[in-house]
Amino acid sequence: MPFGLVDVGVEEKERERLETADGVMAGGVKAKAGKVKVVIVNQQKEVKIPTGLRMVIRRSCVAVIKIERFNDPVTVSVAFVDNEGIRELNKKYRNKDAETDVLSFPSLDSAGNYVVDPKTGLTSLGDIAISVEKALVQAKEHGNSLQEEVSFLIVHSMLHLLGYDHEGSAEEENRMKERETLIMASLGYVSVPGHKSGT
Repeated sequence: MPFGLVDVGVEEKERERLETADGVMAGGVKAKAGKVKVVIVNQQKEVKIPTGLRMVIRRSCVAVIKIERFNDPVTVSVAFVDNEGIRELNKKYRNKDAETDVLSFPSLDSAGNYVVDPKTGLTSLGDIAISVEKALVQAKEHGNSLQEEVSFLIVHSMLHLLGYDHEGSAEEENRMKERETLIMASLGYVSVPGHKSGT
């Protein structure tokens, strides 16, 4: 994974303090089936993260897991980065030297299976990087709040982490858009029209 708890330098106390959606897992207690632990770190200084945005991210992650009926207890890492940070990730991992809004990196072993932490029982879905700068610009272009834009980017990326794709065929793209629309509606949002996200 390009960034995880160890790589971003989050101290042990900070890891224990981080909230999790639905009150899941704290201090190494085994998680219950269907629960979601979302670790959020801010690696940028360009945009002040508004109050409540972290909760929007957690709610969005939980909605995807519930609607997709992924019953294993999971963890996902989300990093706020700036345009330069996401450009570097895009270049390093996708060979695309360009800014994008969001990137997702599934946590799979060599056999293509999700990695499970034996200490916690949590299945690691992977990492999501969001350029908050880009999301803010896109929110204005789409006439959305930053919360709605980020929620869409999280839903989009979570679906990628669960194996959905929109670049393989028109059928796959339509299937993913249908899931995005359904999940966004469950969160009380209208899906972002004509949106072209990273991966």
